[in-house]
Amino acid sequence: MKSGLELKLEETVKRIPPFDEASAALAERHSDGLTKPPGSLGKLEAAARQLAGITGELWPDLSRKAVIVMAGDHGVCEEGVSAFPQSVTPQMVMNFLHGGAAVNVLARQADAAVVCVDIGVNADLEHERLISRKIVRGTANMAKQPAMTREEALLAILAGIEIVEQQVQQGYRLFATGEMGIGNTTASAALTTVLTGLRPEKSVGRGTGINDESWKNKVAVVKRAIEVNGPDPSDPVDVLAKVGGAEIAGLVGVIIGAAANRCPVVIDGYISSAAALVASRIAEQTKPFMLASHLSQEQGHSKLLQSIGLSPMMQLEMRLGEGTGAVLCFHFINAALLLMKEMATFESAGVSKG
Repeated sequence: MKSGLELKLEETVKRIPPFDEASAALAERHSDGLTKPPGSLGKLEAAARQLAGITGELWPDLSRKAVIVMAGDHGVCEEGVSAFPQSVTPQMVMNFLHGGAAVNVLARQADAAVVCVDIGVNADLEHERLISRKIVRGTANMAKQPAMTREEALLAILAGIEIVEQQVQQGYRLFATGEMGIGNTTASAALTTVLTGLRPEKSVGRGTGINDESWKNKVAVVKRAIEVNGPDPSDPVDVLAKVGGAEIAGLVGVIIGAAANRCPVVIDGYISSAAALVASRIAEQTKPFMLASHLSQEQGHSKLLQSIGLSPMMQLEMRLGEGTGAVLCFHFINAALLLMKEMATFESAGVSKG
């Protein structure tokens, strides 16, 4: 029998509308009539088509945009998987709130809000701009036991949905996924391994910049976590609970919530893409609402995006997280919409078609 939390999640999934193929086709026809060879603007044209299909509007107003940065700690840090201590997580959360992190700088440039959420930090944090939805005080060490209970994973997903709903009520229509959590590339690699079948040697990357010896240890930790917990690949919530993280679960909710509200959601790097993979397995109908921002330097990211069916807009050799790549992608989205709205057509400009 399904729990009340699972039924609540199912209710949101049922609200996800179908991708509007008619609006997407209209956008494509309009794009083909602009003063350029058809398809010559590449992914910008594809993005314009997708945004029309998501919103049902030829050139939607997506000027109100926000990056939702979910923060949580990971018990697996006990295994020495990161070059940074766990204490960096709460320190960086305060940096976000004071506006000093890379994502803050890039969000200011893109005229986007930074919404910072404590969903699982192992510290007491207070700030007027902090959204506190603490589900756990850090996950358990997944190399020894499940990272979370199923209930905790569901509560984190629902918290992400709730936060998006609140932002939509405030007028935001374009979202990006961001995260902070020392150790979360280990959880993301474990999720990728279980849900795609990619070997840990291919899913585990360098994260914060670990050396060869630490990387081998990280691979072994991911293998051990999967062996100890036996996550069920056919049950994405089970996988998320056993080898995931609270901030990853929160982002799963952000993605599902955005789709349920007909809002595009820009996916950041490896950790955000792991959340996108889980969201797509919970609700396949979320896929058309996602745009992949960039290809991370984490070695498993390409395969992870392929398994979802996403193609990144950029390749900047980034591996910071926080939502930095996704916020940079806001500029490309704005460009795609402006081209659709402001370019002359062959007819209006008196230009002969080829």
